[in-house]
Amino acid sequence: MALRYVVKKRMIGFGKEKTEKYVAQNFITNTVNFKDLCDEISKVGMVPSGAVKFVLDALIDTLNINLNKGISVQLGDFGQFRPGISSESQETEAAVDSDTIRRVKIVFTPRYKFKDMLKKASIQKLVTGSEIVDNGNTPTPPNPDGGGDGGDEEAPDPTV
Repeated sequence: MALRYVVKKRMIGFGKEKTEKYVAQNFITNTVNFKDLCDEISKVGMVPSGAVKFVLDALIDTLNINLNKGISVQLGDFGQFRPGISSESQETEAAVDSDTIRRVKIVFTPRYKFKDMLKKASIQKLVTGSEIVDNGNTPTPPNPDGGGDGGDEEAPDPTV
């Protein structure tokens, strides 16, 4: 499996410096919901899915408690969660107060297992909804097995 991206047009800069540029943007192919995640963990860890759900719910509650106190939470090889803020810059120190904070957020910093996974991940450019380019090479057809696309082609014989 590969990480996929699409090319998007962006306006970069301000005023006279504003120019049109193209950037790679991550393309999310799907989302795993909480129930399915619990089921997957249950199968891999051989723990009942109810126990997995209970532990994950407790983890979420505990993260909320600690992050609301301004405490960073380290989860071993998984990574670290910490509270963060985004704020508007001001001309003077005195002008900075809680009203200049635009957003409160949670920052996740992955540890080495995730970092290693990302270093090893392949990257593919998504050309169309069904065609991909592998690291800038030629497009891969949507049916690499040579099967048809639902048109007038004859279906392959499964007994051969």
